[in-house]
Amino acid sequence: MLQSLAGSSCVRLVERHRSAWCFGFLVLGYVLYLVFGAVVFSSVELPYEDLLRQELRKLKRRFLEEHECLSEPQLEQFLGRVLEASNYGVSVLSNASGNWNWDFTSALFFASTVLSTTGYGHTVPLSDGGKAFCIVYSVIGIPFTLLFLTAVVQRVTIHVTRRPVLYIHVRWGFSKQVVAIVHAVLLGFLTMSCFFFIPAAVFSVLEDDWNFLESFYFCFISLSTIGLGDYVPGEGYNQKFRELYKIGITCYLLLGLIAMLVVLETFCELHELKKFRKMFYVKKDKDEDQVHIIEHDQLSFSSITDQAASAKEDQKQNEPFVAPPSPALADGSANQ
Repeated sequence: MLQSLAGSSCVRLVERHRSAWCFGFLVLGYVLYLVFGAVVFSSVELPYEDLLRQELRKLKRRFLEEHECLSEPQLEQFLGRVLEASNYGVSVLSNASGNWNWDFTSALFFASTVLSTTGYGHTVPLSDGGKAFCIVYSVIGIPFTLLFLTAVVQRVTIHVTRRPVLYIHVRWGFSKQVVAIVHAVLLGFLTMSCFFFIPAAVFSVLEDDWNFLESFYFCFISLSTIGLGDYVPGEGYNQKFRELYKIGITCYLLLGLIAMLVVLETFCELHELKKFRKMFYVKKDKDEDQVHIIEHDQLSFSSITDQAASAKEDQKQNEPFVAPPSPALADGSANQ
């Protein structure tokens, strides 16, 4: 008897705080996923880093042995300066791109990566004025970009997702949830083909040092706004039609980002995902809901009265002007 009462009380306790338990498991799962990623990246990349370090030490030792007139501090000072310039997108190699990093097309590409928060990091402002302007430009531009993307995605989603799903549901009578799931899968496959697989094949042809995997990696890293900067198109030696190529990449990144957001919005509108998300949200109390309903009713009533008053005023203004009767005429009619 006591065990059944204790069990029922535990079940009621869990059901009462179900959202908090789900949120706790969500936080725990996210932390474990972070740890899992760190373990995998460390185990995969650490051996390659060690081999590269050993290779650089051997090259440095061999270079100093072949050039005894050069001391190690002088070499390290020179290499430090070269690496510092390389971090700003300037290279001293003879086979490096001879194009400027801050011509109009390159600056346009940089501005698009800043506003979309991709930020490859291959080109950064050199001057203090450029850094200060980048801060102000980002503070204004990033919210502006979010507003722009939200408006575009909302309009595209209506024509690409909601109307087709509703049309198929009404025209052929299929279940709206099933139609939405099939539509989301097809839209995701179409987006993957048009903005990942096909561009990856194009980049693997246009970029000499990229294979298909590296090109697909660039597309994913860019459109997911991760922007690591290890692969940047249009920076090769003697790149043909570089200005046109940069403008095309800027348009591709903007359109691809819109397509990704449309797909995410389409999946987020699925009924199953909405139910899944609600498991982790805080449930509103009934009192709060009643307060919101009362406030909404008050606002609706006040808006209705305002609309009625404005309609009366408009009606009065639209009526033809009639002069008020004179006092003499009014007295005569009264005497009659």
